[in-house]
Amino acid sequence: MSPRDSLSRTRKGERTKENILTTALELFSKDGYEETTMRAIAESAGVSVGSAYYYFPSKEHLVQAYYMRLVKEHADAARELLEKEKTLRRRIAGVLQTKMDTLEPYHRFSPAIARQGIDPESPLNPFSNESYEARTEAIALWEEVVEGARERIHKDLRKELPEMLWLCSEGIVLYSVYDRTEGRERTRQLIDDSADLLSRLIKMAGLPLIGPVRKLVLRIMKNAAPWRVGPQL
Repeated sequence: MSPRDSLSRTRKGERTKENILTTALELFSKDGYEETTMRAIAESAGVSVGSAYYYFPSKEHLVQAYYMRLVKEHADAARELLEKEKTLRRRIAGVLQTKMDTLEPYHRFSPAIARQGIDPESPLNPFSNESYEARTEAIALWEEVVEGARERIHKDLRKELPEMLWLCSEGIVLYSVYDRTEGRERTRQLIDDSADLLSRLIKMAGLPLIGPVRKLVLRIMKNAAPWRVGPQL
């Protein structure tokens, strides 16, 4: 096979994979996650069942691919803002707002996925072992938020802050699933207020008098962080 033929075949495979994923999300939204079968996804996507299983061995793999798509689209959308904004408040608010921008086209799929994601035993839970890759990539974006901010952040808080901000963002995403206002207006207001509050608390955390409280919060985070579990071999 020539390099050109190989490249063409690869691109065709990528298009097929994206088609299967998009079709699955539409069916999850319309018929429900549990009710949607791989056979139904394959038929709606116009591919064989074997082809669907070749790209996605299970429905869980489809949702994990969706998570990774969101993470990559969000990182791309936030890049220009992070290059321009240097204050912690604006970086937090901007990244959360671009998260909403990224999620908006998928909003109709969100309830079907959220119902599975809140189950602590589900592989689709954002804290699950199976979500490790998407979670790690998402936290990496928050590391950029923190590292590029011009404010001084206490060194022990700086280390833990990306995960804390990611956790806050997950709560806001869950809130947005149930937000029926146009353009998720209530969620966007929540983001602005939360960014203001978080940036103030982060600055205050460096004060000597706040030291014991800061250490307590960090200890709680360390002891109650199920998302730090990596893939089990």
